[in-house]
Amino acid sequence: MSSDPLVVFTPSGKRGHFPVGTPILTAARQLGVDLDSVCGGRGICSKCQITPSYGEFPKHGVTVRDGALSDWNAVEQRYKDKRGLIDGRRLGCQATVQGDVVIDVPPESQVHRQVVRKRAEARKITMNPSTRLFYVEVEEPDMHKPTGDMERLIAALAEQWQLTGVQTDLHILHQLQPVLRKGGWKVTVAVHLGDASHPPKIMHIWPGYYDGTVYGLAVDLGSTTIAAHLCDLHSGEVVASSGIMNPQIRFGEDLMSRVSYSMMNKGGDQEMTRAVREGMNALFTQIAAEAGIDKALIVDAVFVCNPVMHHLFLGIDPFELGQAPFALATSDALSLRAWELDLNIHPAARVYILPCIAGHVGADAAAVALSEAPDKSEDLVLVVDVGTNAEILLGNKDKVLACSSPTGPAFEGAQISSGQRAAPGAIERVEIDPVTKEPRFRVIGSEIWSDQEGFAEAIATTGITGICGSGIIEVVAEMRMAGILDASGLIGSAEQTGSPRCIQDGRTNAYLLWDGSADGGPTITVTNPDVRAIQMAKAALYSGARLLMDKLEVDKVDRVVLAGAFGAHISAKHAMVLGMIPDCPLDKVTSAGNAAGTGARIALLNTDARTEIEATVRAIEKIETAVERRFQEHFVNASAIPNSAEPFPELAKVLTLPKVSFNTGGGDDEGSGRRRRRRA
Repeated sequence: MSSDPLVVFTPSGKRGHFPVGTPILTAARQLGVDLDSVCGGRGICSKCQITPSYGEFPKHGVTVRDGALSDWNAVEQRYKDKRGLIDGRRLGCQATVQGDVVIDVPPESQVHRQVVRKRAEARKITMNPSTRLFYVEVEEPDMHKPTGDMERLIAALAEQWQLTGVQTDLHILHQLQPVLRKGGWKVTVAVHLGDASHPPKIMHIWPGYYDGTVYGLAVDLGSTTIAAHLCDLHSGEVVASSGIMNPQIRFGEDLMSRVSYSMMNKGGDQEMTRAVREGMNALFTQIAAEAGIDKALIVDAVFVCNPVMHHLFLGIDPFELGQAPFALATSDALSLRAWELDLNIHPAARVYILPCIAGHVGADAAAVALSEAPDKSEDLVLVVDVGTNAEILLGNKDKVLACSSPTGPAFEGAQISSGQRAAPGAIERVEIDPVTKEPRFRVIGSEIWSDQEGFAEAIATTGITGICGSGIIEVVAEMRMAGILDASGLIGSAEQTGSPRCIQDGRTNAYLLWDGSADGGPTITVTNPDVRAIQMAKAALYSGARLLMDKLEVDKVDRVVLAGAFGAHISAKHAMVLGMIPDCPLDKVTSAGNAAGTGARIALLNTDARTEIEATVRAIEKIETAVERRFQEHFVNASAIPNSAEPFPELAKVLTLPKVSFNTGGGDDEGSGRRRRRRA
């Protein structure tokens, strides 16, 4: 039995006996305790903060008395005076063992700390970034030891941090010698820790101790928008987020339009590649400016995107993705460098692109799978990433299926007469009184409804400019609930509905949501072509989900997760009324926000997650909707609102939809749409 004092670390529970005078940081390292340090125990970085506990600890079989650690010293006092130190905290590199002691390692002092995502049901992200900072003291040159400065720096990393096989690029050699001398042979280096295919590599170097951090980007490259999150690679904090419209939109709003552009125009694919890279660089400049950082400090990036965006971003002609069998140039994950993609961040920054699942189910769907983990679910979960091209996952811990549905841009406000992207002034929430047929709404930028006092003042700066995706979803569903719209998708006339807001629009009718013409503003209506666009989009979405349910031989799901930046703003009730998603208890329909972006962030902050998602993707069964006969059958049924063939018993528990029909050819509510199609 050792007579040396016992040191117990919490929350890990690791313990061991150490001689009097052993620094707590040394004890932690020897036991494999997750205690951070950049300076290697020199009392410079303060990352190794710990909290000693005193008193009786029956669980650990130890009593901790005063004097269990060495006295507070001048190094700790200097740090507290300069930066502040929470009362009771000590620096693990300065406090030494004097007796039995229980040491708590707070979360912020853990190398692999967990970052909690904001949603209540979300998983934690364990910090294990690709790049870390290391402070080293380098041996000065000697006439009798003709070793290069770089070789001595690499030797110092091996001796002081056990980092072996470290390599570097030419740009580091350009600055190495002046930096070493300016720092008095003490420097901080950012080292990319490498992976199975790449050795560790020096990314950046600073003279002396660098009391800062390095950054990474989690990027969701979508057909319509590009969103990026700038993350601190030490704390995991998102320091800035921003997005722009994908500049490729000018070549076509949907994916197949862009594939067609590539086919019809020589060099069209290269033109679109340049456009998306230029747009991305503009976004990176913008996000770095918002955060007030140098873009050269962005040393890692993770990208998720659908297959067409994947190929165009990489400079690969998407021709093969436009025809069966929709072959990808590569479906594996890729590890590249920023300069290979013309990205204006750190030139040697690593770029990791998640694997694609199939020809129409891309790395964005893989990121959703990483974020929402259907493969770990006990119950049957349907995850729908709503966008221009919807990716759908269905499964549980036993099996996961995946497919995509070409919903088009209607859900994002495109192809809608008064539609616009989500921006201040856009109508985002709508309610229609079922008796008076009068609407009330909210616009982005204000929490006040249009029939409340102060609305005009609240929107004075933005005005009312149009209707965004969530707004068009809600207004069409509200029109169905109020009896303004029938199940086939026809808008009634003023006489049929009893509302003067139903106005003639050519051979059909439209619903007047807002008339701002008196003040020089827009007149916002919902037309029958608008409704048709939503019907086509929601039918494609539902059909993909129903097809996966057929494959698993189930008629219902236990819960539904709506993902995507747009999915975060969809009301579960309105989505169910439209028949966008299968019938399900409304309290079992939740939003995951931008799950693809979150998956990218997980892969950025935890390199182990990259290995995990690569294995997960290999296990997912891919279903190609384009060759499945039942997809068209489900699509026809799902064109009705909510559906002409599928019952929605859970929805019926919440509300009763009016049985109205505005088809002047006669027929009942549910059948009129089918008869009209046969006549056509």
